[in-house]
Amino acid sequence: MPWDKLANADIAYTFGDVILLPGKTEIEPSEVDVSTRIGPMSFHIPLISSPMDTVTETEMAIAMARLGGLGIVHRNCSVEEQVAMVKAVKRAESFIIRDVVTVSPEDTVERAKTIMKEMRISGLPVVEDGRLKGILTRRDIYFAENGRYKVKEVMTKDVITVTEDITPEEARKIMAKHKIEKLPVIDSEGRLIGLITAKDVFARESFPFASRDKEGRLRVGAAISPFDLERAKALEPYVDVLVTDVAHFHNENVIRAAKRVQDEVSVPLIVGNLGTYEAAEEVLTRLDPIGLRVGIASGSICTTGEVTGVAAPTLYAVAKVSDAVLNYGADVAVIADGGIRGPAEAAKAFAVGADAVMLGYALAGTKESPGSPIIVGGKMYKMYRGMGSPSARAKRFALDRYSKPAKGIPEGIEGLVPYRGDVATVVNEFVAGLKAAFGYVGAANIKGMKEKARLAIVTSIGKKEIAPHDVKPMETRP
Repeated sequence: MPWDKLANADIAYTFGDVILLPGKTEIEPSEVDVSTRIGPMSFHIPLISSPMDTVTETEMAIAMARLGGLGIVHRNCSVEEQVAMVKAVKRAESFIIRDVVTVSPEDTVERAKTIMKEMRISGLPVVEDGRLKGILTRRDIYFAENGRYKVKEVMTKDVITVTEDITPEEARKIMAKHKIEKLPVIDSEGRLIGLITAKDVFARESFPFASRDKEGRLRVGAAISPFDLERAKALEPYVDVLVTDVAHFHNENVIRAAKRVQDEVSVPLIVGNLGTYEAAEEVLTRLDPIGLRVGIASGSICTTGEVTGVAAPTLYAVAKVSDAVLNYGADVAVIADGGIRGPAEAAKAFAVGADAVMLGYALAGTKESPGSPIIVGGKMYKMYRGMGSPSARAKRFALDRYSKPAKGIPEGIEGLVPYRGDVATVVNEFVAGLKAAFGYVGAANIKGMKEKARLAIVTSIGKKEIAPHDVKPMETRP
């Protein structure tokens, strides 16, 4: 009956409706462990950058992985551009480089110089019939004024090499002992199978908690339309995870398309967005994802709720979806997506079942987000737009034949956010706030937060009271 729909309506609590209650604690914030796991991947911090074209491209994905999180490269571009971005993340750091650029002993020094300049590399292994014959460095060619010299005439022939089972620590000691920057990796027959560089070895020491794959490369994810199998297959060799970029995943056509992607592509899949128990239940019984992206219409630049009246606020959606995951005993990560402005919202999301949070607004405006700063009224800003905004839709429809408009109305806006500096500072402050929240609750980790956290409803007057009030602030809050 119509009245029953009102009488039995759920209360869709949002982050602003609730507070975390303090609990007895033996945990100091510095002792809190906020690491998490999504499928086979472990992360030092539970933060994922959103696949938005004003948030995550190569630079953001590299920064997030180095900090111990994950970046999801947006799909608002051609397949070739997206593949190039994720390949750049994988090339940024690698303990053993597998795709090695080489030259032949018979090549000219001039050609070697050109390759070095174009590829921005300082040395080239010299290979003939797959076997290592020497190495050519900038030092070798510095005095070779005649570019017509053959590589074999100036290369270093006495090359120090290692085998594939070497550790980063051993590689570092060898490089330090012999004062060299490159270590060719060979097999038992002298064939070149990889290259270790000092730059990559030192990078591992600079970012000890970075998210890395088994090859030592930075982890990276990419967004896809579930209908774009061609894009998924093109990304497959380079990404650690694919993420469906759909506003409402609980759609029969979408689920069938995602099933096809899962059947034909070997990369793990995160699906979403989901907003209800029923949606999660259907995904868990029909697909095999490693993560669920949860929340509908809570983003700061999303207008879906306003335009359509349909929404599943992230806090409410995470609680519902987490119930489904628990009831089905599924080993699937719940990723809260939307409305998470800072650590307070993230802590509440973990309290109701999240395993990680996806950030858009919180990372937009950093140095690593795409685009250049804009000065307005003497202050610096960066562009931030929803993927359902008119400008983002126009670009996507022009580039991606799998994104033809199914809806005749935009569901997002674009605007400016304050320039925030480098992402490392923003993330470190975010994690510090998160650990402080865990400390108040008495939770040592995310599992403990799910078990121990208690929530209370707060009134509109209460919201004002727990924020700074009745004074003129002398400083800007982070």
